[in-house]
Amino acid sequence: MRIGVIGAAGKIGQMRVETILKNPGTTLAAVLDLTMEKAAAHAHGAPAFTDLGQFLAVPMDAVVISTPAHVREPICLAAFAKGLHVLTEKPLSNTVEGARRIVEAARAARRHLGAGFNMRYYPSFAYVKDVMESGEIGEIDHIRVYGGHSGLSNFTYEWEYKSEFLGGGALSDVGIHMTDMARHLMGEITRVYGVATNKVWGVPGSEDNAMAVYTAPSGLSATYQATWNDWQGYKSMVEVFGTKGMVRGAYAPMRNDLIVLDKPGGAARRTTRRYFDIAVREKLKSWKTTAVQSFADELADFLALVAGKTEGLRIADGHASLRAIEVADAVRQSTRTGQAVELADLGPMRV
Repeated sequence: MRIGVIGAAGKIGQMRVETILKNPGTTLAAVLDLTMEKAAAHAHGAPAFTDLGQFLAVPMDAVVISTPAHVREPICLAAFAKGLHVLTEKPLSNTVEGARRIVEAARAARRHLGAGFNMRYYPSFAYVKDVMESGEIGEIDHIRVYGGHSGLSNFTYEWEYKSEFLGGGALSDVGIHMTDMARHLMGEITRVYGVATNKVWGVPGSEDNAMAVYTAPSGLSATYQATWNDWQGYKSMVEVFGTKGMVRGAYAPMRNDLIVLDKPGGAARRTTRRYFDIAVREKLKSWKTTAVQSFADELADFLALVAGKTEGLRIADGHASLRAIEVADAVRQSTRTGQAVELADLGPMRV
C-alpha cells in the first residue's frame, strides 16, 4: 500500500513515517508539511510538498494525517474526494459538526477511516480487554477509566490546549483516549451524565477537569475522569469489575493487576504484570518506543481493515472517532444543563 503522510515533521508524524518505512506491506509515497525544509528533512527519499493539491496528485492509496485537529476536516475531505483511505490522529476534528462531515465523506466515498486511538494496542490495556472477554472475572458489573497529567507545562504549542484548535481541554486531550477506551470495552456509549470545571488553569473553553458516567445500551456503566490537575504526572488507568473479580490496566508505568475469586467474597487469586522490558526500554531510550510499537500494530490493523477484514481487529474506526468527540461535547452539555445526554447507537462503521 502506498501511503502519504501529512504532518510528517511533527513528533507523532515522524513516528508514523517510521512505521510505514518498516512495514513490508507499505511504501512511503509522499510527505507534506508547512515548509519544504521540514517536509524534505523527513521524506526519506519520497517526494516532499507544502501544497496539498500537489501532494494528492502523487499516486497513493491512503494518507496518514498527523496535524492539529482544527485543520483536519478539509484535508480529510480532499483525501476522500481523491478516493483515498485515511488514518488520522485524534480528535478527528475540533467540532462535532466537522467530525460528522468527515465521517459522511468517508461513507460517501466508500473508503475506510481509521482513528489514531493507539492506546488500544498498549499491552496493559489490550490485556484488560482480553480478560474481560474471556469471562474469567465473571459477568461485568462496572468499569472505571482515568486519564490525567499535570497540565499546561506538558504542552509545547497553543494548539495543543486551546479550545479553538483542540475543541476543548482535558476531555479532548488525554481524556479522548479514555473515552474511546470506555467505548472499546463497553461496545457503545449512548448515555452521558457529567460535569466539567475550569478552576485551575482558566483557559477559556478548555476544561481542566471532567467527571462523567457513561452508559451502554446493555445498561453497563463506566465512571470517567480526565484531568490536567494530576500532580503526580501523566497517568492512564482502566479498571473492569466483574462478579468474580477485577482487572486493572495502567500506564505509565505499564502494569496489570488481576484478581479472580472462586465466588463473590471468596478466596482471591492475584496476578500482577509489570512489563519490566518496556520500563527498561523506555528508560534507556524513550517513551516513544512504546508509542512507535503501538503505531506499528495499528498500521497493520489498518491494512487489514482496508483489505476487507472485519473480525479480530483492535483499530478504532470512524464511528469510534466521532463518538469520542460527541461524548466530550455531551459532558460539556450536561455540565450546562444538569441533565443526562442521550446519544444514538452508532455501532461499527461499515464501508
